[in-house]
Amino acid sequence: MTEIVGKEAPPAVAEGRTDGKRAYNDWAKNDTLEDYSLRYAPKSFRRWTPYVVATTALGGIAYLADFAIGGSIAISNGFSSAMVAILTAAVVIFLTGIPISYYSARYSIDMDLLTRGAGFGYLGSTLTSVIYASFTFIFFALEGSIMAQALELGLHIPLAVGYLICSLIILPLVIYGMTALSKMQVWTQPVWLVLMVAPFASIAIQEPGRFSEFTHFAGNSPTGSGISMLGVGAGAGVALSLIAQIGEQVDYLRFMPDKTPENSRKWWGAVLSAGPGWVVLGAAKQIGGAFLAFYIAGSVGLAKANEPIQQYVSGFRTFAAPVALGLATFFVILSQIKINSTNAYSGSLSWSNFFSRLTHRHPGRVVYIFLNVGIALALMEGGVFGFLNTVLGFYSNVAIAWIGAVVADLVINKPLGLSPSYIEFKRAHLHNFNPVGFGSMLIASAVSIAAYFDAFGAYGKAYSPFVALFLAMALSPLFAVLTKGRYYIARVDDLAEPLLGTDGLPSAAVLDCTVCATGFERPDVAGCPFHSGPVCSLCCSLEKDCHDSCKSGPVALGIPAVRSAD
Repeated sequence: MTEIVGKEAPPAVAEGRTDGKRAYNDWAKNDTLEDYSLRYAPKSFRRWTPYVVATTALGGIAYLADFAIGGSIAISNGFSSAMVAILTAAVVIFLTGIPISYYSARYSIDMDLLTRGAGFGYLGSTLTSVIYASFTFIFFALEGSIMAQALELGLHIPLAVGYLICSLIILPLVIYGMTALSKMQVWTQPVWLVLMVAPFASIAIQEPGRFSEFTHFAGNSPTGSGISMLGVGAGAGVALSLIAQIGEQVDYLRFMPDKTPENSRKWWGAVLSAGPGWVVLGAAKQIGGAFLAFYIAGSVGLAKANEPIQQYVSGFRTFAAPVALGLATFFVILSQIKINSTNAYSGSLSWSNFFSRLTHRHPGRVVYIFLNVGIALALMEGGVFGFLNTVLGFYSNVAIAWIGAVVADLVINKPLGLSPSYIEFKRAHLHNFNPVGFGSMLIASAVSIAAYFDAFGAYGKAYSPFVALFLAMALSPLFAVLTKGRYYIARVDDLAEPLLGTDGLPSAAVLDCTVCATGFERPDVAGCPFHSGPVCSLCCSLEKDCHDSCKSGPVALGIPAVRSAD
């Protein structure tokens, strides 16, 4: 075991305790509310079955923005270009989601902690926290706008008031985190699935010819219903904005039980279906939205044909005309509650990670729910739904550069030994910035955004998200070779308790944090020479006075091998 020498630590700052130990407020120390928002999810807390975790994660993709996105892509680019664009984006999202889901479920960490250890560094991932938080409040605003449209049409509530209602109704569910969300998603999923499919089944029985007519839908496309390579690129760019959805999926997958020989098949089934598998249903909904936009365009006009409330009112009229408006309103409200509870929940995790590193304070995840919902409400009031394609097309350039850099580290750098084989997320062991992922993302984002703003012509603009993806994935291993991986690990793990158990899984041994005097499982604890003992990852993140003195010793460089149990 390597000994790391630091200066004598001062007494921990007392925050409401008489023994000099750090104390967190009631929100931050309540596991049910906090959901280990800045931490490894301990084995003792992960008490749900793979089925419940997967159902909860899939319940979060009940959003209707897919219908709006599919409708918008088809209206703008015609049938053939829209289908190719949606399916191309789905393949990219599925393939990139596999390694992210696996590593998150195996190491029980969320997207932010995964990003830290996948080539970005401790502070480097603060930027990706903002990117991810932006995804959650942009889509909260889009989904809330859809729900407000339903309230206006079904209950005659003005849009401005509807936006406020759509925001406030989410708060009680999200405050209680996974405990409440898992119950809500499991109970509502069957009803939602039946209502979602019902209009398509009814049209297939009563008007089967409309599906063949759909293949000739041209929308506003200047090239008609045929394939246009510019249309494919532009449509795929909008659909690829959803690539960051994998972050919301792994916010739930981190609660998966440990994979064992007994549960291996169920474990993999849950990880693949609830992780990358979300896009199978997502792409189906986009195609469904494109079809419904075609189906109602003649009656409501192309300007409103991408509004899910209009699509489902017309769909339900095919078999339940007297109650179609009420049924559609109920379906939209149910869908938006299911997804916006996830958007608000994931956003609170991202903001918690972001502000804890910048301010060295953590008032609790619950505080940031209000911040995320507040930003989303401002976007709704500003009419974000009217700029759907523009907002999502631009956002996809940044999001896919981030995801591409993370995936490259997981599927290229780690197998080749260019980065550690495990995920290290603790501040005590990480450099602040790692040029491998952080640098790759910045360069790829800059080039793709330039392409989006016509720097490389019409095709460069249309395919700018793919420029971001391929550039990020190419630069990551290149930078790993050039830096020889020295910016991944700042110092070796110096605690006697092994990082991994004999079964290759994180050890569940509990160590008491020297700063807050609370017990945490071994993967969430690091040795701290500043405080002369073990320190939990959150107390380490919030420490302002140590100035990373533990990383200044002779073991500051190199990639140590992961030790197994003695």
